[in-house]
Amino acid sequence: MVRKIEGPARIPVPGGKLIDEHIGRVNSGDEAISIAHMTAPPGWDEPAQTPSFTEYTLVLRGLVIVEHAEGTTEVAAGQSVVTSPGEKVRYRVGPEGAEYVAVCLPAFSPESAGRD
Repeated sequence: MVRKIEGPARIPVPGGKLIDEHIGRVNSGDEAISIAHMTAPPGWDEPAQTPSFTEYTLVLRGLVIVEHAEGTTEVAAGQSVVTSPGEKVRYRVGPEGAEYVAVCLPAFSPESAGRD
């Protein structure tokens, strides 16, 4: 069955970050995958988390910084990063902010994020 998604659902989060979920639990009812467009202001960061999903992140603009057990990985525009379930990570962005697309398998939920 073909399903057209008319537009994203804006998911409110603290700190000025915008999450526009195109596919996922909130906007389309999909639990197997979520696809969201994110825009984070300069200097944005979030608490560490140990999610129960794989997250694939494609950076469109700016810099996404991922802190993890092995160190810190900087992901610039045009680059991607994959984080695994059960891996403790912390996301933040560079001084110019960032725009990126996040794909989570299975779909993101606040409970499955495992935030500190």
